[in-house]
Amino acid sequence: MKKASSSSPQFSPLLFVLAAAVLWSTGGLFIKWTSISGLELSFGRSLLAAITVAIFTRHEGFGLNRVTALASVLYAALLILFVMATKETTAANAIFLQYTAPVYLLILEPLLYKEKFRSRDLITVTICVLGMSLFFVGKLRPQDVTGNLLALASGFCFACYFLLLRHSKSRAVNRASSVIYGNLLVVLIAAPAGLKVLPRLSSHDALSVVYLGVVQIGLAYTLFTVAMARGVRSLDAGIIGYVEPVLNPIWVYLVLGERPTQWALVGGAIIVIAVVCHTLIEARRGRRLVELA
Repeated sequence: MKKASSSSPQFSPLLFVLAAAVLWSTGGLFIKWTSISGLELSFGRSLLAAITVAIFTRHEGFGLNRVTALASVLYAALLILFVMATKETTAANAIFLQYTAPVYLLILEPLLYKEKFRSRDLITVTICVLGMSLFFVGKLRPQDVTGNLLALASGFCFACYFLLLRHSKSRAVNRASSVIYGNLLVVLIAAPAGLKVLPRLSSHDALSVVYLGVVQIGLAYTLFTVAMARGVRSLDAGIIGYVEPVLNPIWVYLVLGERPTQWALVGGAIIVIAVVCHTLIEARRGRRLVELA
């Protein structure tokens, strides 16, 4: 009985990250279903997300310090940059380049947190990047310079956001505070567009916005921040997050009939296998450490 209880905390946080990534992956489908613009959608989605996360984590308070304030700005920036990138380049390019985040983490995390560099991290990230590249064989357009740069910037903000969630000062307050205040920042920025569309919002668009705010962001980021609070490494979270861009086109295909290419299916299989193997290795390593202790 004692052994079972000691192994549970090591694997559960990784499952929380995986569940969050699955929920994030449904965003593309519901965004495609709406007829409103990116800023109009961002207003309602972020407002509902902030309320949802605040309700789920209210017992932890809403404290703010310099680290969580910076994390809030980075969170808001990555959301806005991604929307802008999607407008300038293809959605596929945008999500692929945003998921360069684990590459930045591979370099920055050992430097900032004095952790030993592990060769299997490099191998896993390399495999995931190669798998992602297969999604866009013949589709990466070098002329979309502006959109690609914005997406890369979004990926860098994503990586820095992961890193700040691990900072010791983030643990002094509600770690989800950065999500709450970050979404409120987006609300302020998108308010002129969002308030204008409210009177003519259709029921279909309204339901999509509710899902995106409450479930796709609110519930997902609550699960994610719980996992980070339980000690998940930023790089592990970033690697498991590759499930999002893999599942995104699958949901669109199942509901809207947009069939992924054969290269995309191959790339998705490679990424899923790499992520599953990495997760199992980390869970087994965590159990061994607990047993030895």
